Amino acid sequence: MRYLLLPIIIIPAIEISLLLLSGKTIGVLPTVFLILLTGVVGAYLAKKQGIATLKKAQEEMRHGSMPADAVLDGICILIGGTLLLTPGFVTDLLGFLMLVPQTRMFFKRILYRLFKNWMNRGTITVIR
Repeated sequence: MRYLLLPIIIIPAIEISLLLLSGKTIGVLPTVFLILLTGVVGAYLAKKQGIATLKKAQEEMRHGSMPADAVLDGICILIGGTLLLTPGFVTDLLGFLMLVPQTRMFFKRILYRLFKNWMNRGTITVIR
């Protein structure tokens, strides 16, 4: 929780500042349109990527292997889609980065290390 406190305070402040600046620079209606557009595009991309990841996981399980990579993809897609539905330019950028397969690799490495640390410390338990 202590790691989330600072982002919970800073990110909305940055988002509000950017939205106000955008409204002043390009106008209120274009800013609202951009927010709605990124939400719709984000929902579409999340659905498309999510279905592809689900098929990938099913294929891996059909071949008898654990879909660890597909699970990390799914977590990134879930977080990315949620960020894209959140109004704001910073969250939209992060959301798009998590949905694009080439840039998602960066976030997957972070998640892998995070889960591995949790398992090593006994914070998370894997049931076999």
